Amino acid sequence: MSFPSEAAKPKRSMLAVIVVTLLIGLLIGASAGFYLEYCSLNGEVKSLQAQMNALALQGAIPAAALQNATYLVGDNVSLAVLYQKIAPSVVIVRGWVPQYSFFHLLKAYTQVQGSGFVTAVNGRAVVVTNYHVVSNAENMTVTFNDGNAYASKVLGADPYADLAVLSLSSLPDDAQPLTVVSSRTLQVGDPVVAVGSPYGLAGSVTTGIISALGRTITEDLSGGVPIADVIQTSTPINPGNSGGPLVNYRGEVVGITTAIVSNSQGIGFAIPSSTILREIASLVANGGYNDHPSLGVTVVDMTFELAQAMGVNVTYGCLVQSVSTSNGLKGGTRQANVAGSTVTLGGDIIVALNGSRIVDSDSLFSYLEENTLPGQTLNVTVVRDGQTMTVPVTVGRLST
Repeated sequence: MSFPSEAAKPKRSMLAVIVVTLLIGLLIGASAGFYLEYCSLNGEVKSLQAQMNALALQGAIPAAALQNATYLVGDNVSLAVLYQKIAPSVVIVRGWVPQYSFFHLLKAYTQVQGSGFVTAVNGRAVVVTNYHVVSNAENMTVTFNDGNAYASKVLGADPYADLAVLSLSSLPDDAQPLTVVSSRTLQVGDPVVAVGSPYGLAGSVTTGIISALGRTITEDLSGGVPIADVIQTSTPINPGNSGGPLVNYRGEVVGITTAIVSNSQGIGFAIPSSTILREIASLVANGGYNDHPSLGVTVVDMTFELAQAMGVNVTYGCLVQSVSTSNGLKGGTRQANVAGSTVTLGGDIIVALNGSRIVDSDSLFSYLEENTLPGQTLNVTVVRDGQTMTVPVTVGRLST
């Protein structure tokens, strides 16, 4: 029987020391590599943020877009914290609409319900909601998320923007007026949050993005007049949400949720905050808003089929159907069936306003609402009888 010699034992001990040393070295190297990579990545992030700040200062990107990016990447915004900030200032709006029989005898009352939010006008706290929520309603009340309810009345309304402002007799301590900022800085893809009371479920919050800008919608109470410059959003909106705030990730109001498309999924609309800012002082002081611009025309969107029927090569813009005032624009002269629709041909094709390209009726009405007032002179570029020309037009006032 043989045993390891005394000389072999030191060799094995030396091998164990070498192995342990190598393992420790590998661990130290891996840790150092991770630390260096982290420092490098952190430096790149700070460098990117510095570049974005510089671009914002130069006006190359909107400041609002930069702030949203900071909240998403840098500060990791908490929707729970955002909700806690917004929810106390969002209310349920209720009222009763009288229903009459054929002999105009009172038959019954129907309850209407929507949402609203608190903001301030010249230091006065008021509630903003949709016109269609309060139209013809009596005995209005606003209820906060703490359960306190207060009597209210309509201070002013505008059916052509689906806006209404209600009085507020008291304000809970935790309900602070929300800040309304201009929606002109919004970009498609920006994240937004809606807070309201869908189906009476008070204080519900949903999230989504800005899906499109400059849409046009028509509601029954606007008398067929298109409501222009509307925001399209993927934020889920349901009956009862109407009148609630659409906010950015800083808790600032950028719109007021107003409508959904029946049988649609993920398509909702909101009145832009720029409209609220433009009208709210007049709604409170005068009870209404009477400065909606109008060209006094009816139009249809140009299409490839229309261009073929008219013998022109312009497939964008708006074809003027009729003109209600003598303003230099030309309406159609003959009717034709084009692609299954009856259209009046022979009128001007509006392709630009003050040099801004007009693609369709959405861009036409949105440009008017955002950039003009009654009485201003507008340079309208049209295609008439195959020739492009510019017609100076005095902007009219939408009849109310």
